[in-house]
Amino acid sequence: MQQMQQKVAFFDIDGTVFRSSLFIELIEKLVADGDFPKEAAAEYEAVHKCWLNREGSYEAYIEAMIDTFMSHIKGLHYGVLADAGKAMIAVHQKRVYRYTRDLIRKLKAEGYYVVAISQSPKTILDEFCKTYGFDKVYGRMYEIDSAECFTGVVTAEDIIKTKANIVARVLEKEWATPEGSIAVGDTEGDISMFESVATPICFNPNKRLYDHAQKMGWKVVVERKDVIYEM
Repeated sequence: MQQMQQKVAFFDIDGTVFRSSLFIELIEKLVADGDFPKEAAAEYEAVHKCWLNREGSYEAYIEAMIDTFMSHIKGLHYGVLADAGKAMIAVHQKRVYRYTRDLIRKLKAEGYYVVAISQSPKTILDEFCKTYGFDKVYGRMYEIDSAECFTGVVTAEDIIKTKANIVARVLEKEWATPEGSIAVGDTEGDISMFESVATPICFNPNKRLYDHAQKMGWKVVVERKDVIYEM
C-alpha cells in the first residue's frame, strides 16, 4: 500500500525564522570564548562596519564570515564547536520572528512536513530547530578526522548547493507532494526555492528579492516591531 504524501513547507532559517544569523552568532561566540583567535574578529570587522553603515551589502558581510570560519575551523575539536553552539542557542533560542514562528505552528497543525534550510553548521541548526518541531533539517556539514577534529573540508556540498536541490530531494525521498507546497525566505538566494513550490512567501525581503517578487506576483510579508503586514 502506497504511503500518503504530505504537503511540505520549506523555511530559510537565518533572517527568516531567527532574527539574526546562527552562523554569525556562532563565530562571535567562538571568538569570545577563545576557540578562534581574537584576531579573527579583525578579518570581518571592516565589512561588518560597512554593512552597519549601509555602505556595503549583507552578502559581503556573510562571505567575510564564511572566510573567517573556514580559516580557523581546521583542527578545532567537534565537541568545542558543539558546546559553543549549545551555549549560544540557549541565549538566542527564542529570538525569532512572530510571523514565521506562528506559521510553522499552523502548518504543523495542518499536517505539513516542515523543512529547515540554512548554510549554518548542521550541528548547530539541529539544536536550534528541535524547539520548533521541524521534520527535516538541511545545513552545512564538515568533515572530522579520527580525533574528532575538523579537517576544514565541507562534505555533501552538492546537496545544499542550491535550495532547489533540497526541494527536489525532499519531494523525491520524503513522501512529500508539490501540491500546496510553501517556501519562506528573505533574499535572492531563495529564488530557486520559490520557483520550485506552489506558494512562495517573501518575508522581510532584501531589495533584489523584493524587486523579483513584484515581477513574479509573489506574496511579500513584512514584520516591523509589533506589526505584520502584506505588501
